[in-house]
Amino acid sequence: MNKQIDLVGFGEPLMEFSAVTRQSEALYLPGHGGDTSNATIAAARQGAKTAYFTFMGDDAFGRDFLTLWAQEGVDHSAVQCPQGTRSGIYFISHGPDGHEFSYFRAGSAASLVTPADVPEALIAQAKILHVSGISQGISLSACDAVFAAMDLAQKHQTLISYDTNLRLRLWPLDRARAVIHAALHKADFALPGLDDAQQLTGLQRPEDICDLYLSFGCSVVALTMGKNGTMVATGKERQIIPAHPVQAIDATGAGDTFDGAFLANWLVNGHDPFAAANYANAAAALSTLGYGAVGPIPRQTEVMHFLQAGR
Repeated sequence: MNKQIDLVGFGEPLMEFSAVTRQSEALYLPGHGGDTSNATIAAARQGAKTAYFTFMGDDAFGRDFLTLWAQEGVDHSAVQCPQGTRSGIYFISHGPDGHEFSYFRAGSAASLVTPADVPEALIAQAKILHVSGISQGISLSACDAVFAAMDLAQKHQTLISYDTNLRLRLWPLDRARAVIHAALHKADFALPGLDDAQQLTGLQRPEDICDLYLSFGCSVVALTMGKNGTMVATGKERQIIPAHPVQAIDATGAGDTFDGAFLANWLVNGHDPFAAANYANAAAALSTLGYGAVGPIPRQTEVMHFLQAGR
């Protein structure tokens, strides 16, 4: 089948309210979040043709996301807003130890998705399906729906990208480990963060974590390590791709930006994961220069200019 979509994301978008201090008063500014939605938008801003599937609330926040995706060029024709449902929200507070999240997501529309709701035709058209641990942690039915989406991706030779995104507020570690590792056995791209991976695997060394995920059958592991860069491993080679230092303000969506930029760049640069990681590190660094998840995600021209200026 002709693959008309570069990347399709599936998960839980969340309306965002981020604290910004103005004249000694904290104001919560509205924005958009949700890891796989952020990553899909990041890919779109790098020039990828993208689509998204989820359930959104039958409310103003759900309609706001439909407008956002339309503005970003993300195909959202498969998104449903079931009558009487509501969208999840979260608040970002900032303190001396970084950002802190407060979530109000129980019973969100996205958590009601079932395997029967997964759009097979959309997944069949995509080159890559992107899902995450959060996509599976929000409910039992959503967990099963992600597995169903991954099975459909394999059926239609759509590559699978998986970000572990461990959130222990959603589920206990033992269940998260079992589900996430089962999902990674189906994935082509493993995109974990180091802290998550250490908790999930019990391993400390990045090299050992990469080796484990490669042994699951993943073709590429891109292990993000913050200021220490990204370790990229394939069955033949392993490299540490340095980070791009910036004066970060808010790292809320940096990991999601990395995911979307990595996958978009991998598709256009000859499937070179090392070059894609360098590009994605730059995009992620730029995304920390503003508040909130979506607003600061850079576009392709900004990333290219940043990389050229750093040479």
